[in-house]
Amino acid sequence: MLKKENRLKSNRAFSATYKINNVVKSDLIVLYIGRIKFDKNCPTRVGFVVSKKVHKRAIIRNRIKRLMRESVRLLLKDTSSIMYNYQSFIFVAKDGIVDKNYEEISKTILILLEKLANKII
Repeated sequence: MLKKENRLKSNRAFSATYKINNVVKSDLIVLYIGRIKFDKNCPTRVGFVVSKKVHKRAIIRNRIKRLMRESVRLLLKDTSSIMYNYQSFIFVAKDGIVDKNYEEISKTILILLEKLANKII
């Protein structure tokens, strides 16, 4: 489970991250990126979205969020990660993610972060 300080919870915070419109996409996940941090003491906040379009059952949607949350939690432990340079992230699941296991989701998140590192925003 993510620490409380790393959770993106309020509707206002989600809207602010969406409004910046920095996006990195893959076939399973879309990553919305917030602003670059100027204060390094401020924690990076992460949100996860799995809509009913992905799967109608809440059990499946919650499982997908748990898998994404766990892989991001392990990435946040690494202080040299690209994630420490930004204020907020939103991971939005796409349709094909339902059949995937933890390793495939984790690889996809790593690929998205590599794309972000190569992209100059």
